[in-house]
Amino acid sequence: MDVTLSNVKASGEGIQSPSIEFAFNAIPEVKSSDSGVSVRYVHDVGKQWYVLRASYGREDRALDYIVADGTYGYVAKRITYKILNGKRTKVLEHLIPNLLFVYTTEKKVHEYVMETASLSYLSFYYNHFCYIEDKNPPLVIPTSEMENFIKATSNMNEHLMVVESNRCKFKGGERVRVIDGMFKGVEGKVARVQGQQRVIVTISNVGLIATAYVPSAFLQIIE
Repeated sequence: MDVTLSNVKASGEGIQSPSIEFAFNAIPEVKSSDSGVSVRYVHDVGKQWYVLRASYGREDRALDYIVADGTYGYVAKRITYKILNGKRTKVLEHLIPNLLFVYTTEKKVHEYVMETASLSYLSFYYNHFCYIEDKNPPLVIPTSEMENFIKATSNMNEHLMVVESNRCKFKGGERVRVIDGMFKGVEGKVARVQGQQRVIVTISNVGLIATAYVPSAFLQIIE
């Protein structure tokens, strides 16, 4: 099933909405729009989720290269609507501009950032809350957090948004799991954002992501 964010196809009618069924069970495979090569996400104890920054909005270009090289990567996007040539048209925009997430080894990610001329515009996104030998190390996202983030955002829902904690009116401190609907399987905290009940997903040292509206009947408190 072709649902990778950088791989949604454009047509004369605009962007074709992807199926959202994958969010119920699994992390989708990723496909390079440039080469057509696809890579499935598979747990590997030797790999971690690194956060990289691509200058001047070239995260899709970087993702195409990395996936073609056989490495799983992810760029979060959402569908939005713009007036193009007088018509209201679906387009994709980056949810977290300039950032891409790469699941690989320390050696491989160093190769991409420090040794690959074709990726000279890539740099590490550093963990500014940690010091190792008086330096900030490259930011690594826990696997459980990253999988949760992908489940929450891969449907590219138009109401997804990056939010500040002071804009969220949290309802208690319990964590919840979404048990039905397009966000099924996503875990987070319930909050009201822009007047709607949503689930807030955390990406450590990157930010908070709010889902679209989720009814109370779809929520289960995690014991």
